[in-house]
Amino acid sequence: MSELPADVALMWGLKDATRRGPKPALTAEDITQAAIELADAEGLAAVSMARVAERLGNSTMALYRHVKSKDELLTLMSDAALEYPAPMPDGTDWRTGLTFWADNVLTVTRQHRWYAQIPITGPPAGPRNLAWFDAALGALAGTGLSEEGKVGVVMGVMTYVHGQIRLSMDLAAGFADQPEIFSRYGAILSTVVDRRSLPALGRVLDAGVFDVDIAFEEADNQDFDFGLQLYLDGVAGFIERTCS
Repeated sequence: MSELPADVALMWGLKDATRRGPKPALTAEDITQAAIELADAEGLAAVSMARVAERLGNSTMALYRHVKSKDELLTLMSDAALEYPAPMPDGTDWRTGLTFWADNVLTVTRQHRWYAQIPITGPPAGPRNLAWFDAALGALAGTGLSEEGKVGVVMGVMTYVHGQIRLSMDLAAGFADQPEIFSRYGAILSTVVDRRSLPALGRVLDAGVFDVDIAFEEADNQDFDFGLQLYLDGVAGFIERTCS
């Protein structure tokens, strides 16, 4: 398996798979799970090789025999923290299927509030991430799109979903620190915005768009779904142009 990148081999359980002898007392899976538990409890900033080693009751050097760096550990965490996708309901059309998929990505990643902070260093390569990739591609099976077209659509929806999740997590943290900013955003802007220099924004304020009276998470869900459906409107036009 030497031709595989080390992190990919680890995610698939293929590193040292041919080595003979007793099972080691510590594995990359153990290290990854301990890191996930630490991040769940204290946030991603708390994760270091030393802290994970402490949690496992091992030396830091013992971890490096299985996981070569913190960056590699973060890559392992980005796959292992995901649940496998729920089965797509039978008879689902492509648009309902991608909406179901995106909503489930949101639900799964919200179980680990730190997940959106992990750097994205490459395309999906782990078993769980590829299972999600496959599920989204499968939703497009009956559209008539080429395989290349399906990949393009799915990569686009991935970009939207992951971008919105990252924005949502950042805003949620800010809201937790200053909840009054969310409820008073329209009033705050109305105080400082000059309608002559910012006329378009002034019209938004005059229309009361930011005068919200709903919970942050409800507003966040509405924004997520609105943007998703706009993207899927574009996909619908693309399918009509290329497949009809």
